[in-house]
Amino acid sequence: MLLTIDVGNTHTVLGLFEGATLRHHWRLRTDVRRTADEYGLFMRELLGGMRTGVQAAPAPLPALSRGEGGGRGISRVRKANEGVVTGIAVSSVVPPLNQVLDAACRTYLQATPLFIGPGVATGMPVLYDNPHQLGSDRLANAVAGFARTGGATIVVDLGTATKFEYVSAAGAYIGGAIAPGLGIAGDALFERAARLYRVEIAKPERVLGRNTVHAIQSGLVYGYVAMVDGMVRRIRAEHGGAARVVATGGFAPLVATEAACIDEIDEFLTLDGVRLIYARNSAH
Repeated sequence: MLLTIDVGNTHTVLGLFEGATLRHHWRLRTDVRRTADEYGLFMRELLGGMRTGVQAAPAPLPALSRGEGGGRGISRVRKANEGVVTGIAVSSVVPPLNQVLDAACRTYLQATPLFIGPGVATGMPVLYDNPHQLGSDRLANAVAGFARTGGATIVVDLGTATKFEYVSAAGAYIGGAIAPGLGIAGDALFERAARLYRVEIAKPERVLGRNTVHAIQSGLVYGYVAMVDGMVRRIRAEHGGAARVVATGGFAPLVATEAACIDEIDEFLTLDGVRLIYARNSAH
Protein backbone atom coordinates (compact mmCIF):
# COMPACT_ATOMS: atom_id res chain seq x y z
CA MET A 1 0.00 0.00 0.00
CA LEU A 2 1.00 3.61 -0.53
CA LEU A 3 1.14 5.99 2.43
CA THR A 4 0.44 9.58 1.38
CA ILE A 5 1.11 12.52 3.69
CA ASP A 6 -0.20 16.06 3.19
CA VAL A 7 1.56 18.44 5.60
CA GLY A 8 -0.40 21.68 5.84
CA ASN A 9 0.12 24.70 8.04
CA THR A 10 -2.69 23.68 10.41
CA HIS A 11 -3.20 19.95 9.94
CA THR A 12 -1.30 16.96 8.57
CA VAL A 13 -3.47 14.41 6.78
CA LEU A 14 -2.31 10.84 6.16
CA GLY A 15 -3.95 8.47 3.70
CA LEU A 16 -3.33 4.78 3.00
CA PHE A 17 -4.08 3.83 -0.62
CA GLU A 18 -4.56 0.37 -2.06
CA GLY A 19 -4.24 1.08 -5.76
CA ALA A 20 -6.48 4.08 -6.44
CA THR A 21 -8.69 3.39 -3.42
CA LEU A 22 -8.21 5.35 -0.20
CA ARG A 23 -8.59 2.67 2.47
CA HIS A 24 -7.84 4.66 5.62
CA HIS A 25 -7.11 8.25 6.55
CA TRP A 26 -6.09 10.19 9.64
CA ARG A 27 -5.78 13.87 10.56
CA LEU A 28 -3.47 15.37 13.20
CA ARG A 29 -2.35 18.85 14.10
CA THR A 30 0.85 20.03 12.43
CA ASP A 31 3.50 20.71 15.06
CA VAL A 32 7.11 21.52 14.15
CA ARG A 33 8.16 20.73 17.74
CA ARG A 34 7.52 17.00 17.33
CA THR A 35 10.50 14.77 16.70
CA ALA A 36 11.12 12.08 14.11
CA ASP A 37 10.66 9.46 16.85
CA GLU A 38 7.26 10.87 17.82
CA TYR A 39 6.02 10.89 14.22
CA GLY A 40 7.54 7.48 13.56
CA LEU A 41 5.93 5.89 16.60
CA PHE A 42 2.59 7.45 15.72
CA MET A 43 2.68 6.04 12.19
CA ARG A 44 3.79 2.68 13.53
CA GLU A 45 0.73 2.50 15.78
CA LEU A 46 -1.60 3.38 12.90
CA LEU A 47 -0.09 0.80 10.58
CA GLY A 48 0.01 -1.81 13.32
CA GLY A 49 -3.75 -1.40 13.53
CA MET A 50 -3.99 -2.10 9.79
CA ARG A 51 -2.38 -5.53 10.29
CA THR A 52 -5.01 -6.48 12.84
CA GLY A 53 -7.86 -5.03 10.78
CA VAL A 54 -8.52 -2.33 13.38
CA GLN A 55 -8.33 1.30 12.25
CA ALA A 56 -6.44 3.16 14.93
CA ALA A 57 -7.91 6.47 16.09
CA PRO A 58 -5.84 9.66 15.74
CA ALA A 59 -4.78 9.63 19.37
CA PRO A 60 -2.15 12.02 20.77
CA LEU A 61 1.36 11.21 19.63
CA PRO A 62 3.09 8.86 22.08
CA ALA A 63 6.11 9.96 24.06
CA LEU A 64 9.38 8.20 23.31
CA SER A 65 10.16 5.73 26.06
CA ARG A 66 13.43 4.13 27.01
CA GLY A 67 14.49 1.50 24.46
CA GLU A 68 12.02 2.52 21.72
CA GLY A 69 14.75 4.21 19.73
CA GLY A 70 17.14 1.31 20.13
CA GLY A 71 17.51 -2.12 18.57
CA ARG A 72 14.48 -3.92 20.08
CA GLY A 73 12.23 -0.93 19.37
CA ILE A 74 13.21 -0.82 15.70
CA SER A 75 12.69 -4.58 15.41
CA ARG A 76 9.10 -4.20 16.61
CA VAL A 77 8.61 -1.36 14.11
CA ARG A 78 9.72 -3.53 11.21
CA LYS A 79 7.33 -6.27 12.22
CA ALA A 80 4.44 -3.82 12.58
CA ASN A 81 5.03 -2.40 9.10
CA GLU A 82 5.69 -5.72 7.35
CA GLY A 83 3.53 -5.96 4.26
CA VAL A 84 1.61 -2.73 4.93
CA VAL A 85 3.50 0.17 3.34
CA THR A 86 5.41 -0.31 0.10
CA GLY A 87 5.86 3.37 -0.73
CA ILE A 88 5.50 6.83 0.83
CA ALA A 89 4.83 10.18 -0.85
CA VAL A 90 4.74 13.56 0.87
CA SER A 91 3.37 16.99 0.02
CA SER A 92 4.63 19.52 2.53
CA VAL A 93 4.27 23.29 2.84
CA VAL A 94 6.11 23.27 6.19
CA PRO A 95 9.83 22.93 5.31
CA PRO A 96 11.07 22.45 8.92
CA LEU A 97 9.14 19.16 9.06
CA ASN A 98 10.57 17.68 5.87
CA GLN A 99 13.76 16.34 7.44
CA VAL A 100 11.80 15.12 10.47
CA LEU A 101 9.34 13.13 8.36
CA ASP A 102 12.11 11.80 6.13
CA ALA A 103 13.93 10.41 9.18
CA ALA A 104 10.70 9.01 10.66
CA CYS A 105 9.82 7.16 7.46
CA ARG A 106 13.32 5.79 6.92
CA THR A 107 13.77 4.63 10.50
CA TYR A 108 10.32 3.39 11.43
CA LEU A 109 8.83 2.33 8.08
CA GLN A 110 12.02 1.37 6.21
CA ALA A 111 10.93 3.40 3.19
CA THR A 112 12.43 6.48 1.55
CA PRO A 113 9.63 9.01 1.01
CA LEU A 114 9.15 10.91 -2.23
CA PHE A 115 8.77 14.63 -1.48
CA ILE A 116 6.85 16.48 -4.19
CA GLY A 117 8.90 19.41 -5.39
CA PRO A 118 11.30 20.59 -8.11
CA GLY A 119 12.57 17.74 -10.27
CA VAL A 120 9.65 15.44 -9.52
CA ALA A 121 7.68 14.34 -12.58
CA THR A 122 4.04 15.42 -12.47
CA GLY A 123 2.86 14.84 -16.05
CA MET A 124 1.51 18.41 -16.08
CA PRO A 125 3.12 21.42 -17.81
CA VAL A 126 3.39 24.29 -15.31
CA LEU A 127 3.09 27.75 -16.86
CA TYR A 128 3.94 29.61 -13.65
CA ASP A 129 6.58 32.35 -13.98
CA ASN A 130 8.72 30.48 -11.44
CA PRO A 131 7.48 26.86 -11.03
CA HIS A 132 9.63 26.50 -7.90
CA GLN A 133 7.29 28.92 -6.13
CA LEU A 134 4.26 26.71 -6.68
CA GLY A 135 3.40 24.88 -3.46
CA SER A 136 3.33 21.09 -3.64
CA ASP A 137 -0.23 21.02 -2.30
CA ARG A 138 -1.40 23.35 -5.06
CA LEU A 139 0.30 21.21 -7.67
CA ALA A 140 -1.18 18.01 -6.24
CA ASN A 141 -4.64 19.60 -6.29
CA ALA A 142 -4.22 20.61 -9.93
CA VAL A 143 -3.06 17.13 -10.96
CA ALA A 144 -5.90 15.40 -9.11
CA GLY A 145 -8.52 17.89 -10.28
CA PHE A 146 -7.62 17.46 -13.94
CA ALA A 147 -7.48 13.68 -13.59
CA ARG A 148 -10.97 13.82 -12.09
CA THR A 149 -12.60 15.99 -14.77
CA GLY A 150 -10.51 15.35 -17.88
CA GLY A 151 -10.97 18.96 -19.02
CA ALA A 152 -10.67 22.57 -17.93
CA THR A 153 -10.72 22.57 -14.14
CA ILE A 154 -10.80 25.00 -11.25
CA VAL A 155 -9.78 23.61 -7.86
CA VAL A 156 -10.87 25.57 -4.79
CA ASP A 157 -8.95 24.61 -1.65
CA LEU A 158 -10.66 26.00 1.46
CA GLY A 159 -8.04 25.43 4.12
CA THR A 160 -5.65 27.62 6.12
CA ALA A 161 -5.49 29.71 2.96
CA THR A 162 -8.19 29.83 0.30
CA LYS A 163 -6.55 28.84 -2.99
CA PHE A 164 -7.82 28.72 -6.57
CA GLU A 165 -5.99 26.72 -9.25
CA TYR A 166 -6.83 26.70 -12.96
CA VAL A 167 -5.91 23.88 -15.34
CA SER A 168 -6.60 24.25 -19.05
CA ALA A 169 -8.53 21.78 -21.18
CA ALA A 170 -5.15 20.61 -22.52
CA GLY A 171 -4.00 19.73 -19.00
CA ALA A 172 -1.57 22.59 -18.34
CA TYR A 173 -1.40 24.44 -15.04
CA ILE A 174 -2.08 28.09 -15.94
CA GLY A 175 -2.07 29.88 -12.58
CA GLY A 176 -3.99 30.54 -9.41
CA ALA A 177 -5.02 32.93 -6.67
CA ILE A 178 -4.47 32.89 -2.91
CA ALA A 179 -6.50 34.61 -0.20
CA PRO A 180 -6.53 34.35 3.61
CA GLY A 181 -8.47 31.32 4.78
CA LEU A 182 -11.73 31.50 6.66
CA GLY A 183 -10.07 30.74 9.99
CA ILE A 184 -7.37 33.37 9.46
CA ALA A 185 -9.98 35.97 8.55
CA GLY A 186 -11.93 35.17 11.71
CA ASP A 187 -8.81 35.38 13.88
CA ALA A 188 -7.87 38.75 12.39
CA LEU A 189 -11.35 40.11 13.02
CA PHE A 190 -11.40 38.97 16.64
CA GLU A 191 -7.91 40.28 17.35
CA ARG A 192 -8.29 43.70 15.71
CA ALA A 193 -11.85 44.64 16.73
CA ALA A 194 -12.02 45.40 20.46
CA ARG A 195 -15.76 44.83 20.88
CA LEU A 196 -16.01 41.66 18.78
CA TYR A 197 -15.31 38.25 20.22
CA ARG A 198 -14.43 34.79 18.99
CA VAL A 199 -17.38 32.72 17.81
CA GLU A 200 -17.82 29.25 16.35
CA ILE A 201 -17.38 29.32 12.58
CA ALA A 202 -20.73 27.91 11.53
CA LYS A 203 -23.50 28.70 9.04
CA PRO A 204 -26.21 30.92 10.56
CA GLU A 205 -29.88 30.49 9.70
CA ARG A 206 -30.08 33.74 7.71
CA VAL A 207 -27.77 36.22 6.03
CA LEU A 208 -28.83 39.14 8.22
CA GLY A 209 -27.90 38.26 11.78
CA ARG A 210 -30.04 39.55 14.63
CA ASN A 211 -27.25 39.31 17.17
CA THR A 212 -23.50 39.77 17.08
CA VAL A 213 -22.69 36.06 16.96
CA HIS A 214 -24.91 35.44 13.93
CA ALA A 215 -23.72 38.66 12.27
CA ILE A 216 -20.08 37.55 12.51
CA GLN A 217 -20.91 34.02 11.34
CA SER A 218 -22.83 35.39 8.36
CA GLY A 219 -20.06 37.76 7.33
CA LEU A 220 -17.47 34.98 7.47
CA VAL A 221 -19.40 32.09 5.90
CA TYR A 222 -21.55 33.88 3.33
CA GLY A 223 -18.76 36.35 2.63
CA TYR A 224 -16.50 33.46 1.61
CA VAL A 225 -19.31 31.84 -0.36
CA ALA A 226 -19.64 35.07 -2.33
CA MET A 227 -15.86 35.23 -2.83
CA VAL A 228 -15.73 31.66 -4.17
CA ASP A 229 -18.60 32.26 -6.60
CA GLY A 230 -17.15 35.60 -7.68
CA MET A 231 -13.61 34.32 -8.20
CA VAL A 232 -14.78 31.30 -10.17
CA ARG A 233 -16.94 33.53 -12.37
CA ARG A 234 -13.96 35.79 -13.08
CA ILE A 235 -11.59 32.88 -13.81
CA ARG A 236 -14.09 31.37 -16.23
CA ALA A 237 -14.59 34.73 -17.96
CA GLU A 238 -10.84 35.33 -18.23
CA HIS A 239 -10.25 31.94 -19.87
CA GLY A 240 -13.23 31.88 -22.17
CA GLY A 241 -15.53 29.09 -21.19
CA ALA A 242 -16.86 26.77 -18.56
CA ALA A 243 -14.57 24.83 -16.26
CA ARG A 244 -15.65 22.20 -13.79
CA VAL A 245 -15.05 23.20 -10.18
CA VAL A 246 -13.80 20.80 -7.52
CA ALA A 247 -13.59 21.92 -3.88
CA THR A 248 -11.39 20.49 -1.15
CA GLY A 249 -9.97 21.53 2.23
CA GLY A 250 -11.21 21.63 5.81
CA PHE A 251 -13.77 24.39 5.24
CA ALA A 252 -15.14 22.91 2.00
CA PRO A 253 -18.16 21.21 3.64
CA LEU A 254 -19.14 24.55 5.19
CA VAL A 255 -18.54 26.92 2.27
CA ALA A 256 -18.72 24.83 -0.89
CA THR A 257 -22.13 23.40 -0.07
CA GLU A 258 -23.52 26.97 -0.23
CA ALA A 259 -21.56 28.11 -3.30
CA ALA A 260 -23.48 27.90 -6.58
CA CYS A 261 -20.37 27.20 -8.69
CA ILE A 262 -19.10 24.01 -7.04
CA ASP A 263 -19.61 20.80 -9.03
CA GLU A 264 -17.94 18.37 -6.64
CA ILE A 265 -16.45 18.24 -3.14
CA ASP A 266 -13.56 15.88 -2.36
CA GLU A 267 -12.07 16.25 1.10
CA PHE A 268 -9.04 14.14 0.14
CA LEU A 269 -8.29 15.57 -3.30
CA THR A 270 -4.75 16.56 -2.27
CA LEU A 271 -3.94 13.03 -1.14
CA ASP A 272 -5.17 11.69 -4.46
CA GLY A 273 -2.89 14.13 -6.26
CA VAL A 274 0.03 12.95 -4.15
CA ARG A 275 -0.84 9.37 -5.10
CA LEU A 276 -0.95 10.20 -8.82
CA ILE A 277 2.39 12.03 -8.74
CA TYR A 278 4.00 9.12 -6.89
CA ALA A 279 2.70 6.70 -9.54
CA ARG A 280 4.08 8.84 -12.36
CA ASN A 281 7.52 8.85 -10.74
CA SER A 282 7.45 5.13 -9.97
CA ALA A 283 6.89 4.44 -13.67
CA HIS A 284 10.21 6.11 -14.59
